[in-house]
Amino acid sequence: MVPTKTVPENAMGAKNLTTLVAAVQAAGLVETLNGPGPFTVFAPTNDAFDKLPKGTVDNLLKPENIDKLKGILTYHVVAGKYTSKDLKDGMTLTTVNGQTVKITKKGKNWMVNNSKIIVPDVMDKNGVSFVIDTVMLPQ
Repeated sequence: MVPTKTVPENAMGAKNLTTLVAAVQAAGLVETLNGPGPFTVFAPTNDAFDKLPKGTVDNLLKPENIDKLKGILTYHVVAGKYTSKDLKDGMTLTTVNGQTVKITKKGKNWMVNNSKIIVPDVMDKNGVSFVIDTVMLPQ
């Protein structure tokens, strides 16, 4: 990961984020996430997408489901730049889709909703990303 690259540019270089990249491209969000931001992105790994029921990702990538896909992806994005130093146990952040996520600390692990942050503070030109182990689904 390179701090002079945008959120999508860094994600495109990560072998464990290829499903996320495909979803962001299908949803037409690359240009938005290449914008000035700043953004805080909770980026699910390929393994996180694999935890979803079989066929879910393929179904979400269909043109008729793009709005639902956008809703899920924008649930993983917060306006503003929050690093791990800014996280507080019990804090809530409002996502770009208008819903909130809750940050908690369980032992040594930071969580966003029920997703464990497995790589914190990936610095991007237009924000920061946290790699997470579970896809978060909005209500």
